[in-house]
Amino acid sequence: MASSRRNRSRSKRRAIYCPEHGTYLDSVSQKYPLYTTQAEHLQQRGLSRLRSLTVIAGYGTVPLTGEWLEAFWCDHCQTTRWYHVHKTAANQYTVETAPETLWMQASGVILPTGNPTVSEFTRRQARQTQYQGIKDFRRIG
Repeated sequence: MASSRRNRSRSKRRAIYCPEHGTYLDSVSQKYPLYTTQAEHLQQRGLSRLRSLTVIAGYGTVPLTGEWLEAFWCDHCQTTRWYHVHKTAANQYTVETAPETLWMQASGVILPTGNPTVSEFTRRQARQTQYQGIKDFRRIG
């Protein structure tokens, strides 16, 4: 009897479904929390103009609770996509494809376009699987 009671108290799977197909989405990454440094983002989420300006002035960076970026696998499309997940209620979520602008508001995420401060040489070296030796260090001109 004790084991059946224990099973009933387990939490259910997160009800996150593909916005295109309505099929259950399987998570394939960790959650990347979102934050903002702009009062406009807080206003879009229901705060008044004065209140959002005050919060940003006081804290500088504000975490957006109940929102994050996460990668999911859709069994119908057979692809992995990044989604902006918004928790609306207990075990209820809305998902939409993550726009590129939202990546700048995520904490701990590697940009899909790569780090803009890294040179093309460094990117090429990181992609190589074999050591090429001195060939990449040729003198030009």
